[in-house]
Amino acid sequence: MRVRSAFGWPRTGFCGLASLACGMFIAAALCAPAAVLAQDLDAEAAGDKPEAAPAAPAAAPAGGAADASAPPQKSQLKFFFDALGWRYTIAFLGLSFTFVALIVMNVLTLRRSAIVPLQLVEAFEAHLNEKRYQEAYDLAKNDDSFLGHVLSAGLGKLSAGYPQAIEAMQEVGEEETMKLEHRLGYIALIGTVSPMVGLLGTVDGMVASFQVIASSTTQPKPSELAEGISMALITTLVGLWLAIPAIALFGIMRNRMARLTLEVGILSEGLMSRFQNVGAKKP
Repeated sequence: MRVRSAFGWPRTGFCGLASLACGMFIAAALCAPAAVLAQDLDAEAAGDKPEAAPAAPAAAPAGGAADASAPPQKSQLKFFFDALGWRYTIAFLGLSFTFVALIVMNVLTLRRSAIVPLQLVEAFEAHLNEKRYQEAYDLAKNDDSFLGHVLSAGLGKLSAGYPQAIEAMQEVGEEETMKLEHRLGYIALIGTVSPMVGLLGTVDGMVASFQVIASSTTQPKPSELAEGISMALITTLVGLWLAIPAIALFGIMRNRMARLTLEVGILSEGLMSRFQNVGAKKP
């Protein structure tokens, strides 16, 4: 009910404006013939006959000439391609394909099953409860996940003592985190480079427009200046189209990575906490 009441006023206002616009249009359509009829009656009363018949044939050639001189309409894709040119089209296509590939790669990498698989946690804990430490080590070593690398590093250094095992786990965890950050960093790089390419196109287009002004002995036509101005605006627009989603997705994926890596640290230390007395000096 609240959603209806919240959107009821804008919807009513739009309907009212639409009704008012329709009413004004109908009124104008009805009043126009009346005004023409009144002018004709006044002309006949004054003794002047309206010369409507000769005016009609004269209007036809003017309309035909206007239609003939009108520029051909371009599709939006053709307009964008002409404004960007080959250089910026290739640059933005390369950035777009790279951006899509990075998104797919990071989405697959930041899955929970690739970082903190619950099956590994349950099976590893079951092996530890049954004191089958070699099986637990083999299970973690053969697992390709973030948590598997951390646990295998900890068990591999456990013979040197618990502090050394924790240190080895931290080193492997930092290394794996750095790999994830590097993959995410390329998305941030796309978000930084794209508006810079758009800014380069803006400057390039404005320079082209000023060159037209400087090389022209008379006042240049607007169509001659529009080529450089369209390049300046379209390159900026496409650069922002790429940069805004890149920056937004980078923030979202970075937060997800931080949450999953923290979960890896908590689970790995919890699973290895039963070995705290290994290597400890007896009093």
